[in-house]
Amino acid sequence: MKSYKDLYVYNLAFEYAIEVHKMTGQLPSFEKYEQGSQIRRSSKSIKDNIVEGYGRRRYKQDLLSF
Repeated sequence: MKSYKDLYVYNLAFEYAIEVHKMTGQLPSFEKYEQGSQIRRSSKSIKDNIVEGYGRRRYKQDLLSF
């Protein structure tokens, strides 16, 4: 049985989240914590939505919304 980890788009989003996390560490200190945190969370939400959509693939309307 295949997993969401086998999806190309998931792996791409995962790598993207790692790169974004590294890049936000280079922000100026006044932006690192507030805006940096928001950027990190939003980049991680991409892969999270892919996982959630994959888990609901049995329900066409849910799958399409994710």
